[in-house]
Amino acid sequence: MLLKELLHAIPVKDYQGTLDAEVTSVCLDSRKAQAGSAFVAVRGHQTDGHLFIAKAVELGASVVLLEEYPAEISEGVTYILVDDSSFALGVFAANFYGNPSKDLKLVGVTGTNGKTTVATLLFNLFTKLGYHVGLLSTVQNQIGDRIVPATHTTPDPISLNALLREMLDDGCDYCFMEVSSHAVVQQRIAGLRFAGGIFTNITHDHLDFHGTFANYIKAKKKFFDDLDRYAFALTNIDDKNGVVMLQNTFAHRKTYGLHQMADFKAKILESHLDGMLLQIDSQELWVKLVGHFNAYNLLAVYGAAILLEQETMKVLTALSEISGAEGRFETVRSNNGIVAIVDYAHTPDAVENVLETILDLRKQGQQVLTVLGCGGDRDKTKRPEMAEVAARLSDKVILTSDNPRSEDPVQIIRDMEAGLPAEKKKNVFSITDRREAIRAAVHLAQPGDVILVAGKGHEKYQEIKGVKNHFDDREELENIFNEIN
Repeated sequence: MLLKELLHAIPVKDYQGTLDAEVTSVCLDSRKAQAGSAFVAVRGHQTDGHLFIAKAVELGASVVLLEEYPAEISEGVTYILVDDSSFALGVFAANFYGNPSKDLKLVGVTGTNGKTTVATLLFNLFTKLGYHVGLLSTVQNQIGDRIVPATHTTPDPISLNALLREMLDDGCDYCFMEVSSHAVVQQRIAGLRFAGGIFTNITHDHLDFHGTFANYIKAKKKFFDDLDRYAFALTNIDDKNGVVMLQNTFAHRKTYGLHQMADFKAKILESHLDGMLLQIDSQELWVKLVGHFNAYNLLAVYGAAILLEQETMKVLTALSEISGAEGRFETVRSNNGIVAIVDYAHTPDAVENVLETILDLRKQGQQVLTVLGCGGDRDKTKRPEMAEVAARLSDKVILTSDNPRSEDPVQIIRDMEAGLPAEKKKNVFSITDRREAIRAAVHLAQPGDVILVAGKGHEKYQEIKGVKNHFDDREELENIFNEIN
């Protein structure tokens, strides 16, 4: 494609070279540059792409988008000067792939907890309704039945638009995607057109990146601010920041909730460890998911489906038949009656939600044991809070490793221990090895007790000192249960 066509909707401050240059590929990584490439120099969180312009040109890049001209201008290369190369990358990538989001019905889901479950449920629901659907989530990306491994909650703009183009070419009608706060701030969704946006909730998380809770809220809100008047914006009215999200949106504003007046309303009639009976807009249905948080997730999915003009009874029937996302309140049972729950909960609020759900559902005399870790190189302020929640709502707690990454796992556990109330410490144990921590919980449990293994959920690895080792909480539980049976 010609460069001048790819610059559509990008504010260009200045340029040197020809706008008639032919562009054959676009890259963010200078090492991927080749003859005919357009290299976009982005100032990232850890490195500055402007430092690698010469390398990209050396490998054949004929176009460079940048915020500052280099000291040396190479002959035969066109330089495009912009104010924000992150924004330019998103729009440029969308243009390069033919703006696939304009032909797909693309729905974004944002919030602290529930993004993966809502996006996955929407994918499963619309597949059940007979549509060919795409999914972009933390767990995995999918194009119909085909799975494409996920490395980030929201991919970079080039990968993202390439996936959307692949979905469109494969005949997808809809795509449901998680939209992380990082992706909004880093302009990874710039240039995309959304048919709708969903807000789940917002609680303490990612302050290592955003700095303050106010900045975190602002990042989530920007997603809705940027929706156009043809889209819908669906928010959780029961969350205290739910209305804030829609304050400045041009989209059609809609609400859902269990408690306050809302456009889409639900009530939990019965709740069990294997499902619950819901009333949604006066209709009763049994669903395979558990807990208040999943009632919200299902209601968000229902509301989005109605806003996407699906038939009410078909939606409700399909919702009663589908399952949630992997690693979200997944149960594993031993032959002697111990129930283990694997959940991705990795924030104080998420841990509290899962444990309160378990407490509501357990029978008299059943103990709750929690195995909990916190990730390394992430928001440290939530560590003591997560430990406090686990200790308060569990009979016994084992603090252990999650993904320590580059940090010392012992220090991470010490950070967690700082949040423990004195009177709870006698029921809290610290075991650095996650496998041994899970084994200890199983041996401490009696028949009928419930074990929560929190933090990793769907993840099949444990990252230690830059190395990802195979580790699957569900697999570990099954192996230990088989040993004791």
